Amino acid sequence: MLKESRYSRQVLLPEIGPSGQKKLAKARAVVIGCGALGTHSLSLLVRAGVGNVTVVDRDVVELTNLQRQTMFHEDDVRRPKAEAAEERLRKINSEIAIKGVVADVSKANVERLIGSATVVIDATDNMETRYLVNDASVRLGIPWVYGGAVGISGMVMVVVEDGPCLRCVFPNPPRPGELPTCNTVGIINTLPSIVASVQVTEAFKVMMDKETTPELMVLDVWNQEIQKIKVRKNPKCACCGRGEELGRKARR
Repeated sequence: MLKESRYSRQVLLPEIGPSGQKKLAKARAVVIGCGALGTHSLSLLVRAGVGNVTVVDRDVVELTNLQRQTMFHEDDVRRPKAEAAEERLRKINSEIAIKGVVADVSKANVERLIGSATVVIDATDNMETRYLVNDASVRLGIPWVYGGAVGISGMVMVVVEDGPCLRCVFPNPPRPGELPTCNTVGIINTLPSIVASVQVTEAFKVMMDKETTPELMVLDVWNQEIQKIKVRKNPKCACCGRGEELGRKARR
């Protein structure tokens, strides 16, 4: 049963209201990755009263993570991120179901990890995993929210049924070392919270059966700019068009 006093400021919003809050309580969000984007996303989901939240990550906390990954403390260094996050999130909201999974996302387990999700949130740090999540989500008909953050800029795009998928926009995975990373160019610590906030807002829309933003959003936190780029479904897309990457015809 919902305790309105806890979520009352959220319920007051016409965009959410009592019915929207009930839908959040019944939803399941799966966050792939527990780094900068993941820790911010998880906090927002749990504080908002999303009823079931799972985080999947294979890594352990490192000292350099503490600059931007707000879920962790110095005592967490060398602990598995998913394990430390689950412990912290349970202290934030004991009323919901929270699960931390220490695992490497692969072709062998991706469908099992996301299979019962209402929405999947991308908080990974590599394109290979993003393509795995994209293909599995399209195949299963599960909406997912792509997000990336490096340097001073980030991207967000929602992938829903009948819309363009990640491969429509970026048909071919980049070669190793081709894209900038936090390890090579750095990252300002204010960026992940902004990108994650946009991602989770779009995830709320999915959970409440509301229309999501159809464009690819590009954010520049240093210059305070946001661009919306129109993207179209590619009928020849190897994933959501021909379905070649999926092994069978994609769901429409």
